[in-house]
This record gives sequence, C-alpha cells and structure tokens, in this order.
Amino acid sequence: MAASSLLRSLSRISRRGCGGAGASPFCHQRLPYSPFSAAAADAAAVEERRGFAGLGPTAKGEKARVVVLGTGWAGSRLMKDLDTSGYEVVCVSPRNHMVFTPLLASTCVGTLEFRSVAEPLARIQPAVSKSPGSYFLLARCTAVDPDSHTIDCETVTEGEKDTLKPWKFKVAYDKLVFACGAEASTFGIKGVTDHAIFLREVHHAQEIRRKLLLNLMLSDVPGITEEEKRKLLHCVVVGGGPTGVEFSGELSDFIIRDVKQRYSHVKDYIHVTLIEANEILSSFDVRLRQYATNQLIKSGVRLVRGIVKDVQPNKLILDNGEEVPYGLLVWSTGVGASSFVKSLPFPKSPGGRIGVDEWLRVPSAKDVFAIGDCSGFLESTGKDVLPALAQVAERQGKYLAHLLNQVMKAGGGHANCEIDIDLGPAFVYKHLGSMATVGRYKALVDLRQSKESRGISLAGFVSWFIWRSAYLTRVISWRNRLYVAINWLTTLLFGRDISRI
Repeated sequence: MAASSLLRSLSRISRRGCGGAGASPFCHQRLPYSPFSAAAADAAAVEERRGFAGLGPTAKGEKARVVVLGTGWAGSRLMKDLDTSGYEVVCVSPRNHMVFTPLLASTCVGTLEFRSVAEPLARIQPAVSKSPGSYFLLARCTAVDPDSHTIDCETVTEGEKDTLKPWKFKVAYDKLVFACGAEASTFGIKGVTDHAIFLREVHHAQEIRRKLLLNLMLSDVPGITEEEKRKLLHCVVVGGGPTGVEFSGELSDFIIRDVKQRYSHVKDYIHVTLIEANEILSSFDVRLRQYATNQLIKSGVRLVRGIVKDVQPNKLILDNGEEVPYGLLVWSTGVGASSFVKSLPFPKSPGGRIGVDEWLRVPSAKDVFAIGDCSGFLESTGKDVLPALAQVAERQGKYLAHLLNQVMKAGGGHANCEIDIDLGPAFVYKHLGSMATVGRYKALVDLRQSKESRGISLAGFVSWFIWRSAYLTRVISWRNRLYVAINWLTTLLFGRDISRI
C-alpha cells in the first residue's frame, strides 16, 4: 500500500476542463509527508475506501490530457507525433516499450539480440519521463466510463516475486485513445494457450529461444532414446502467414548454419514442420508463394496442409486424425479482438473490433478514438475493415496525432468542448506492399496495392537486401539501428549466439 500512494499523490483538486462546473470526484489534498511512511499508507487506505485514488481531471488553464492505451505501432506513433506543448500524455500499458515486430522472429534464434527490437517509450516520447503532468503507468485498463471521462486501471505485477499485489486506480481523460492491439487467435482449439508459444512479444521470443536451446542440450544427454530425441527436436509452426514463414525460414537457417556445426551429434534429428490450413502467404503474388514454398522445402522445412483440432502436451492432432509430436510448438495464426475490447460498451465493427468512423472516432462516445488492430470501420461507413498490419497501425497513429494537434490548436483539446472544428480529410489507407524473408539470404517483396492489382514482385537475394535495408531504416531510433546492424554483422562473421541465458 505504501508504494501505491505514489500514484495517488498525483491526484489533485481540480475541476473539469473547458469551464465545466462541479467539484471533481478525485479531489483531495496532497500528502505532506513521505509516500513510503506508515502514515502515508494509512492515508492511502482511507483514500482508497473513499474512491479518490488516481489522476483527477485537468483544470481550466492546464494542458489537456490525452490518455493512450497501448504501446504498439499505433499508440507509439501517436505519442511520438503529439504536440506536448498543448497536451499532457498519459500512457497506460503493461509494457514500457514498443516492439519492432518485423524483426522479432530473428531474435528467437540469436540473429538479433532482444534489446535490438525493443524501443523504450521514454525515447519515443520523452515527455512521459520529463513533463510534470505526463506519465507512463504500468497497468491495464479494465473499464471505461465515457460519461465521467474516466477509466479504471489495475497495475501489472504478475511474474514478479516479492512485489506488491495489484491495486486499482482511476485516470480522468480529456481525449482517450484505444491503441491496445489484438490478441492471438486460437479459434477455440483446446490446449493452444496451455502448450503453444505465441510470437508477439519479446518475452515470447525469449521463451522460444530458451526452449529451443534446452531441447538441443537435453537431446545430447546419454540414455535418451531416438524417439524421444526426434520428438524433442521437432519444431512445429502453426500458421503460414508472414510471421510463421519468417520464423520457419530463420529456424531452418539456424539449423543449417549453426546447429549442424555445434550440435553435430543431433544434427540429423532436428527438423521443422510448418502447418497451414490453406496456402502459405496467401496475400502475396502466386509466383512469390511458389518461390517461398520451394525455398522452404529446399531448406528442409516440411509443409503440411491441415487444420489443428487438438493440442496436447507433447503432440497435436490434425483434422485427418494424424498425430504430430513436437518439442517446440509456435502458434502464429493471426490475431483477433481481445476479451477486453469485446467487453467495451461501444458498437463493434465486423470481427468484434471497436467501431470507428472515417476520422477514427468512436461515434457513440465523446472524445474517444480507436486506432490499430483493436479498431475497425463501422459498417455504416461503407468501408472494409483494414488488415491487422503494422503499416496500417502506424499510419493511423500518425493521422490521429495530426488531427488531435489541430483540435488542440483550435481550442478543443479539453473534454466536452463544443467547438466546430474542420477535421480535414478522412483517413485513407494506401497499401505500400508486403515483404517476408524465407531464410538463406532470400526474401519476397510484393509491391502490389492489393491482391487483384498489378505491381512489382521480386524474389531472391535482391529482395533480401531490400528487406533488410527497408527494415533497418524503419527501426525507430539510431541507437537500435546501430544495434541491429552490429548484430547482423556479428552473426555473419561469427555465427549466432547459442548461449542459453
């Protein structure tokens, strides 16, 4: 409770912005003593019972507060471009960094180190660590009250030993932006959550790497049977989208270039299976799909067309009854709306995402916006729901930051400001193309704007060079660009790091 008073000490006596009347439900005096003292803990307990814990509304004359839920592509780009001369930024998220997901698969096998793909939020938007009214809060949003312009939050402490139990607090907002992303789709298949590893966060990549190296070392222990050895070293990837294909390519490259040299005793037992219900890379050009299929097979990846019906601790079962034993199971079958998004009291777009209009506003709630994988156009707009891609999310974050900056400069930054503002053109997404690596210095580049349109499609070493160059320039900071470049050079000269740390 003592540490929780730190957060509660941020609350202040204030009134609703834009001249609103009425005392704030968060009003209370600042604690005049150490937030770690016993007296502070007792006072915090009293405050909690009275329901005053949290960040209260902004007062007239203060900067408006933009609360952003999430630190993914959409939320990070939004916060990066927000004008902090007129806004205070409060980010609520269970992680304090953005993950550069296109290179996440490379960290699983040691091509890149984990810190190379993680960008601290404080570098993306320095205001959260420097501005007196801007904060990063390690928490999850659990509920929203659009009428009172507040959100309920709960701190994230799971996985840590000897730490405080989660506590709850409120945050008042002038503008609220949902950028909380999506969750991996399991299609209700039994056992997926318990036994498979997803590939969406840095801790997922760390778990995959530890599991892979553990299985390699265990398979070398005397006395293990050949059947157990083959099962331990069987890596199964479910999902033939870009993430699944890229991970399979990285894994096969790791086996060919590193495992066969450093684990020569088991080199003939390790293999990779990629399971896809339809065709791999279905959004790519037909010629590129065939090229990827040939490259993966040439690299030793077994391609299986089937639907997973059940996942058990050491094997999965396909729709045709075939049993596939595994030592490592990676699940990459796309994303869907999270349970939190589904629980929100807003109209939903097809697929269960938060419904937005052409300007990314939630029509049923004032001062609320949604961007990224958690949002989708309402059917009434006549627009299709956009794909869950990083470039979509980043473009929406950039667009909404510009829109909110315009609103603030026109005097409409605070909550419930009835100002007639020209929001400008609606959001329009233009697809810039898709890229994917298949290992062995080969990649695919598809620059078509849609599956039906014509455009440039490349495959091979030149595409691999374009893929690496493009992503190196897209890494947010120069610090991480240097990390990535050095990691690539180190891997080329000395091989991948196979230390299990």
